[in-house]
Amino acid sequence: MKLFYRKYGEIGPPLIIVHGLYGMGDNWLSVAKELSSYFCVYCIDQRNHGRSPHSAVHNYDAMVDDLKEFISDQDIEKAILLGHSMGGKTVMSYAVRYPETISNLIVVDISPKKYILSDQISETTNHYKILETLNKTNVTEFSSREEIQKSLINKLNDQRLVSFLMKNIRRNSNKQFYWGLNIEALQQNILSVVDGLDDKFTSQVYGFPTLFIRGLKSNYITDSDIPYIRKLFPYADIVDVPDAGHWVHAEQHDVFVHTVKNFLIE
Repeated sequence: MKLFYRKYGEIGPPLIIVHGLYGMGDNWLSVAKELSSYFCVYCIDQRNHGRSPHSAVHNYDAMVDDLKEFISDQDIEKAILLGHSMGGKTVMSYAVRYPETISNLIVVDISPKKYILSDQISETTNHYKILETLNKTNVTEFSSREEIQKSLINKLNDQRLVSFLMKNIRRNSNKQFYWGLNIEALQQNILSVVDGLDDKFTSQVYGFPTLFIRGLKSNYITDSDIPYIRKLFPYADIVDVPDAGHWVHAEQHDVFVHTVKNFLIE
């Protein structure tokens, strides 16, 4: 699959940023611009997200294949991979299969473990509820973004989450709103998205510097998750970012960029 991407910078080694669930490359614009003085930064849209093609298939094997195709198309021999959340699992899965094509690996606020999806037990965001809400929100019936936002807040009761999801709304040639996300495919494959890597891959991955960045207000990487990380990446560094939740790069932008630069440059 040919992925949509934006490129920032013309000098330095290639750095590919891979976004998380419900996201897109554009969410990383400010980070990419700051890093573009040192790297050629590529912000990709993963399948079923942003402006990339839609597919009924949505799992890490497919997303790794997409990333491999992108790297080959760009004639990149070795890349720095930076992945957040679902994108973090994509780059981890890629690292297991193609370690020889990686110079550095950065994983943001996700571990290789399998996450729980349940109405009663929620280690993470309740994706069942989010996707059901999006699927039932027929945005073509609304006349303004404000109306859509109000409807979603009433159902999800989370201003920050709704603001993030609203970035996926676009207008077609008839000026009607539509979802850029392939909501149906994500609903059908959500168990694959939260699946773990540690049971699928038993060999350890090393040979390039690896960094895990976690927000201390997030529950996506807890202290009990460290063994899952060490099982696959025994020499990985783990950096904690205070006063940051799951969207570390947005909530503590300066600290995040400094951490990445310190790992890659200094």
